[in-house]
Amino acid sequence: MPKNTRNYRPILFTSAIAAIIGLSACAPGLGGFTSVRTQGYEISESALQQVRVGQSQDLVVAVMGSPQTQGNFGNESAFYYVETKIEQTNFGLKTVSERTVLAVYFDSNKRVKDKAVYTLQDGRLFAMETRRTASFGQDRTFVEQILASF
Repeated sequence: MPKNTRNYRPILFTSAIAAIIGLSACAPGLGGFTSVRTQGYEISESALQQVRVGQSQDLVVAVMGSPQTQGNFGNESAFYYVETKIEQTNFGLKTVSERTVLAVYFDSNKRVKDKAVYTLQDGRLFAMETRRTASFGQDRTFVEQILASF
């Protein structure tokens, strides 16, 4: 007995439409999912306004929190707070969409001398050197090192 294929057409049509709708949700430009997350310190406008020239270093730490990094230049110093926003697509592609660096400069008396906000557009691209200087022991295997000691 031959099977009637007309009974399966509505099911196939519905399945095809569901598959097309389901796969279109994965496309980033067509309503797909892209997550944005913040790494580092989240620099708020209110905290930025609270840091003023003449304040002590301890007060800046009380308002902003511990800096991500510090720099010393002779008897002057600086605190750096970095905020980075990263967009990630469904397929794991990560791109830095925004970066803000708050630099708070202190004089020799540990008082705020100046503050500056740098963005991604203020940065410079450079080629990072990936070559390494070989250190002793890395050019020989374990057995070669043992045999070389005799």
